[in-house]
Amino acid sequence: MAEYTAKVMWTRGSQSFLDNRYSRAHSWQFDGGTQVPASSSPHVVPLPYSDPAAVDPEEAFVASLSSCHMLWFLAIAAKQGFAIDQYEDNPVGVMAKDAQGRMAMTQVTLYPRVTFTDNNPTPEQLGTLHHQAHEQCFIANSVITAVDCKPVLA
Repeated sequence: MAEYTAKVMWTRGSQSFLDNRYSRAHSWQFDGGTQVPASSSPHVVPLPYSDPAAVDPEEAFVASLSSCHMLWFLAIAAKQGFAIDQYEDNPVGVMAKDAQGRMAMTQVTLYPRVTFTDNNPTPEQLGTLHHQAHEQCFIANSVITAVDCKPVLA
């Protein structure tokens, strides 16, 4: 078992609060010391109360699914003898009402494009590598969101 921690910090300062007209900008700090500017999504809380330059929880959710999938993919590919030069993904998350009528991240689709050194897998092998990565991904195993993977051939 492992434990993971983060620190989420928000301060009101002199801005109003009870009228709901306050900045949602805050920060995330991780155990290695990295601090990330965060905010509500401008799709959820309008400007100027959201910071569009900051990372919002929905974006972080999509990125964490993609990152976890990638890390497992790299490990599995290396173990199977496929050398990788580059891995790029442009994942897309969809916020919609779930079966209970609540807003939720209902779908995340990964679009990984992998460039192999010289020993390219067949399309079937590539699909198997992505399937194995999905099965091993801790984040995908932790959520009820449908996570699809549509590899893009490099």
